[in-house]
Amino acid sequence: MEASSLTMWEAYRKKKQHILIGIMSGTSLDGVDAAMVRIDTNTSGSIDQIELLGFEYIPYSVELKERLISLCSVEHARLDDLVIANYGISEWYVSAVENLLKSTGIERAAVEAISMHGQTVWHAPDQVPFPVPDGQTLVKATLQIGEAAVVRERTGIPVIGNLRARDMAAGGEGAPLAPYLDLIVFRSQHVGRIVQNIGGIGNATVIPAGAHTNECYAFDTGPGNMVMDTLVREETNGQLQYDTGGEIAAKGHVNDELVESFYKNDDYYEKVPPKSTGREVYGSAFAARFRDEGRKRGLTFEDIIASATALTAMTIVRSYQRFVFPIHKIGDVIVAGGGAHNKTLLAMMRKSLAPDCQLHTSENFGIPDDAREAIAFAVMGHESLMGRPSNLPAVTGAARPVILGQITL
Repeated sequence: MEASSLTMWEAYRKKKQHILIGIMSGTSLDGVDAAMVRIDTNTSGSIDQIELLGFEYIPYSVELKERLISLCSVEHARLDDLVIANYGISEWYVSAVENLLKSTGIERAAVEAISMHGQTVWHAPDQVPFPVPDGQTLVKATLQIGEAAVVRERTGIPVIGNLRARDMAAGGEGAPLAPYLDLIVFRSQHVGRIVQNIGGIGNATVIPAGAHTNECYAFDTGPGNMVMDTLVREETNGQLQYDTGGEIAAKGHVNDELVESFYKNDDYYEKVPPKSTGREVYGSAFAARFRDEGRKRGLTFEDIIASATALTAMTIVRSYQRFVFPIHKIGDVIVAGGGAHNKTLLAMMRKSLAPDCQLHTSENFGIPDDAREAIAFAVMGHESLMGRPSNLPAVTGAARPVILGQITL
């Protein structure tokens, strides 16, 4: 694929079958997900079928996680650490690709591109003033670290990166982007569905029955696993990184007053979609406030984790009640991401949903719970190579559909 870009694009678009690798490392800071995907296209070039050929997960080391957590904090982030991490974390992505090639047995030359999300360290979707030559303008921004050139050099495979930037340039929030895959995979002619990803942040994709592209919308619901994970990690001095299966929360009792106070005193939940948020809002400082308020009320560690879990469940379901259920009839809620493994969280959500709204995990629909976003970024990379937009303006708030990403050849 070292030929001229014109030749490369023409050759790619003429093929009916493509193999790409999608790489995702999310706001939960747990590790790297890598999915090898085969995409079949029809005679018009549109996606006909998506098949997961292999999936690999590499958990971050404690040292790396601590470095990343520091970089996600304005109080602790250092510019020199950020620069080094931007290159260093790329080696983790390289390892994920190499593991995937080994586990699948697929030849390196058969993989046409790697589509790499990078690691979000700061997301700033709200406009802030910034000086320009003729005065001031309003700027929104996001930063995902991970140097595509390193991944390209180590693997020998072209890399597509920085996928959120173009949507933001077009006036969007740059998130969420995975709903593009949800629309392809989970759309039903007869049943309205919500695909709820629960990573560090929770985000919902709303797909009305028989929906067309402009009828699908999505938004971040608020904290996903982020608050729970932070509380568990700090309480156990890093011996535990998260509440496995929701077992700690299951031993505690929810303090409804604590949960309601954190819900009612947060303006984000009243903000109308499209909207997005991140660790800069629900990171360590937020978790510390939640923990301290819990302790003032005499709560045990298990009670605090149960209450943090209830907060996530509440913010998810109430977002449906406010922004979805009054407009669309929803029959299925499909949960993906790390939160799909938290049985206590799922039970809390199920209890708050109406009886005619069924709760599933994406595994039930053939998409492994942890692989959805990595698959989504592989699909977005494919669409970019086909010369097609893969943002959804109704989801991100962008002024128009745009082709995503920057390509390192």
